[in-house]
Amino acid sequence: MFQYVLPPQKPEHVGKKCLILDLDETLVHSAFKPVSNADFIIPILIDDKYHNVYVLKRPHVQEFLEKMAAHFELVVFTASVSNYADPVLDLLDPKGFVQYRLYREHCVQYNLNYVKDLSVLGRPLEDCIIIDNNPMAYAFQPSNAIPCATWIDDMEDDELVELQPFLIGLKAIPDVRTVLGVDSDDAYDSVVV
Repeated sequence: MFQYVLPPQKPEHVGKKCLILDLDETLVHSAFKPVSNADFIIPILIDDKYHNVYVLKRPHVQEFLEKMAAHFELVVFTASVSNYADPVLDLLDPKGFVQYRLYREHCVQYNLNYVKDLSVLGRPLEDCIIIDNNPMAYAFQPSNAIPCATWIDDMEDDELVELQPFLIGLKAIPDVRTVLGVDSDDAYDSVVV
């Protein structure tokens, strides 16, 4: 019998849509090269040796997580490994707004890419929204996706603020794919906030 990667929704999330967030270049940017303005420096064990990872937070990310947690069941789905993603998320989300974390092992390898197959989550696809900077990550369900700009270090970036009204508007849409599946920039205009 097939087993979904997420448990059934908690009572406080029943009826809420599931918002799936990418980690790298969507919520944070990480590098092995030292950066002077890193928000966190995380030691990661790779091949029996520790390496420092320098992590920058995308502007407004913590406020975004807090506000979206009031409206959605939040899941971070990353193509990264857990020994990197977990310490980043522990520091990024100390209040635990993200309900679940999924990693590289939950992805499907397809055409040399890690694809995040939303059908394995155990949530109705009409209620799933994924935000990711890499279109290959949502190649199996493009009608569930909100593409976002790749974020590296632009401290003036406000994409996470700009997305909030659109996301909140999606709460009332019975099937998010009817809006997100629109193959143009008109998708944002079709949601009444």
